[in-house]
Amino acid sequence: MDTATVLIVEDDGEIRSLLIDLLNRNGYLAEGVDGGVALDRRLRAGMPDLIVLDIMLPGEDGLSICRRLRARSGVPILMLTARWDEVDRIVGLEIGADDYLGKPFNPREFLARVRAILRRAKLTRDSATEARRRKRVGGLLIDIDARTVTDPAGAPVKLTTAEFDLLLCFLDRPRRVLSRDQLLDWTRGRNADPFDRAVDVTVSRLRAKLAACLGPDASPITTVRNAGYLFAVDVEDA
Repeated sequence: MDTATVLIVEDDGEIRSLLIDLLNRNGYLAEGVDGGVALDRRLRAGMPDLIVLDIMLPGEDGLSICRRLRARSGVPILMLTARWDEVDRIVGLEIGADDYLGKPFNPREFLARVRAILRRAKLTRDSATEARRRKRVGGLLIDIDARTVTDPAGAPVKLTTAEFDLLLCFLDRPRRVLSRDQLLDWTRGRNADPFDRAVDVTVSRLRAKLAACLGPDASPITTVRNAGYLFAVDVEDA
C-alpha cells in the first residue's frame, strides 16, 4: 500500500514542525508550507493525499485557500483554527472542507481524524478482473469504484470526499428516510459528535450540486421534517 502524503499549511513554524514530525512518526509522508504562495508553488509538483489547512494565515486566509482548492480539486482538507467557533466551522464546511479541528487539540484526535479522512478518501483498488460498479440516477452516472460523478452532458461533477461518502449512503438506501444520526455514524463513525451539524451542511452542498446538474425540480434529496433526509428517486445499475 502506498504511503499517504500530507501537506501542512501552517504559518506557526513550531506547530508545523510538530505536526510534520507526528505524522512522519506514524507512517505518513508529511511536509509543510507557511501560506498560500508557498502552497501554490508546492502544488505544481502534484497534489498530496490530504491538506491540513490552518484558517488564520497571514495574507490569504485558510477559507479563501480552501475555496480556491475546491474550484479545481477534490483533495481532502482538514481545517485547523484557534477560533473554535460554530460559525467559522460551518463556513469552512460549506466551502468544501472535509473536517474541522480547533486548537489546541489532542495529537491522538488529530491522527484519528487524519486516518478517518484518508480512509474515506482512498480509492477502491480493484483487481483486473473485477467489474466496476456504476449507478445511474436520472441523467447522472456515478462510478462508485472510481468515485466519480458525470452529469447528463458528460461533464464531471466535482464532489468532496464527504459529499461522495454521503451520496454513497443514499445510493445504498434509496427511498428510505435516513436520520442525521445514521448519516453521521455511516460517514464519520466514532469521530462523530452527536451535536455535529456537518451532515446538514454536507447534505445542503450535495443537494445544490445535484440540482445544478438535474435542475432544481429534479434534485433527488428531500428533507423529511423531524425525521431526516430521503433520496426520493430510483437508483439503477448502469
